Amino acid sequence: MYAVAAAVLLFAVAAVVGTVVEHRDGTLHVNWPPVLATWHPHAGPGTPAALLVAAAVVAYGPVVAARLPWRRLLLAVWGAGMAWTWSLALVDGWQRGVAGRLATRHEYLRAVDRFQDIPATLRDFTGHILLGTPEHWPAHVAGHPPAATLTFVFLDRAGLGGGAWAAVWCITLGTTAAVAVLVAVRALASERHARRAAPFLVLAPGAVWLGTSADAWFAAVAAWALAFLALAVTGHRPRATGLACGLLSGLAVYLSYGLTLLVVIGAGVLLLGSARLRPLPFVLAGFAVVPLVFTTLGFFWWEAYDVLVTRYHQGVGGERPQVYWVWANLACQVLVVGVATVAGLRRTASVPLLRGRTADGRLGVLVLAALAAILVADLSGMSKAETERIWLPFTLWLLPATAFLTGVRGWLAAQAGVALLVNHLLLTGW
Repeated sequence: MYAVAAAVLLFAVAAVVGTVVEHRDGTLHVNWPPVLATWHPHAGPGTPAALLVAAAVVAYGPVVAARLPWRRLLLAVWGAGMAWTWSLALVDGWQRGVAGRLATRHEYLRAVDRFQDIPATLRDFTGHILLGTPEHWPAHVAGHPPAATLTFVFLDRAGLGGGAWAAVWCITLGTTAAVAVLVAVRALASERHARRAAPFLVLAPGAVWLGTSADAWFAAVAAWALAFLALAVTGHRPRATGLACGLLSGLAVYLSYGLTLLVVIGAGVLLLGSARLRPLPFVLAGFAVVPLVFTTLGFFWWEAYDVLVTRYHQGVGGERPQVYWVWANLACQVLVVGVATVAGLRRTASVPLLRGRTADGRLGVLVLAALAAILVADLSGMSKAETERIWLPFTLWLLPATAFLTGVRGWLAAQAGVALLVNHLLLTGW
C-alpha cells in the first residue's frame, strides 16, 4: 500500500504544481494537468454498460480466467475488453466519444484527401512537416510516419471512410493488444501468470484512451510484434513467428517514430528466450520489408524524423517545460495503468530477477523492460504531455505485474474505479 500511496501523492503533486504553472504562464498547454483533459462531470449512454461490465469482471473475471480453456479465454478477453472500451467511449456520447474523435483538425482524417497519388505524396511528405511550409500537415500527420495516415486512406478507399469507421478500426484492433500481451506472458513466463493477469488487462484504465485514438491501433501492432517475438524465441514455429514479428515491427516504426523503443522490450524478450538466436534472421528479413517499400516510394524515415524534431519545437512541444513533464508524465501513468499495476510493480521489485529460470523472474524481466522503454521515452524530451495515449504501446506491458497480487477482486474494483472516475469527471482529449 505504500507504493500506491506514493503514486497517488505523485499524481496529486503533479496536478497541483501543474495547475499553478498553467495558470501562471500557460506553458503546459493542458487544461487539467498532468492530463490533457477538462474538468467536466458527466454521464452518458455508456455509463450503465460500463458499470455492468466492471461489476461482471470483478465478480466473475478471476474464476473465468482460471477455468476457461486457453483459446476461449483469449476470445473472452478480447470481447470483454471491447465491451469495456466501447462503454467508456460512449460515456461521452456517440459523436463526441466515438465518431468525432478522429475527425478533429489535428487528426489523420483531415489529410486523407491529399493522398490521391500515394507515391507522389510520399515523395513530398517531408516537405510539409514544418509549420510555415505550404499546406503543412495537421499535427498528428506531421508527427508520425505516413503509415499512420495511410491506414485511414486505405479504410476510406475500401468504403469505410469517416470518423465512425476509423473509431471502429482502432477500438476493434486496439483491444486485441491485451490478447497479444497474454500470449507473450504465457510463452515467456507461464500460463498461470497470464491467467492471473487476464482480468486486469480487460479492465485496464488505459481503455479510456484506447477508445478512441489511433494509438490504440499502434499499440496493437506493437503488441503483436512482441508476442510473435516471444513465440519465436521460445521455439514456437520460429521461422513463421519470427517473420511475422519482423513485418509488424517494421510497420510499427512507420506508424510512430517512438515505437523504435520497442527494441528495449524486444531485448528483454530475447533474454528470456531459449532459442533467442535462431529466429533472428527471419525477424530481420521481415523487418526490412516495410522500410524498403517506403524508401523505394520516396519517403526517407530518418530525414523526416530530423525535420519532425524541428516541428515539435515549433509548436507547443517547444514551450512545454521538460523540468515539469519529465516527472509529471510518470504521474500521469498512474491513471493509465491503475493502482493495482502500481502495487504489482512494487511486488515485481521484490522478485529475484537473476533467477531467470523461475516464471516469476521471467515475468519480472518482461515488465521491467517495458518500464525501461517508458523511462527512455520520458528522458528523450519528445513526449511532453499527452503520454496517456502516446505511451499505450509500452504501458500495456506493465499490466502483467498484477499477476503477483493477492486480493484480486479488490484490486480489480480499484482499477475499474480509476477508469470510471476519469471518464465521468474529465472530458479527455481522446
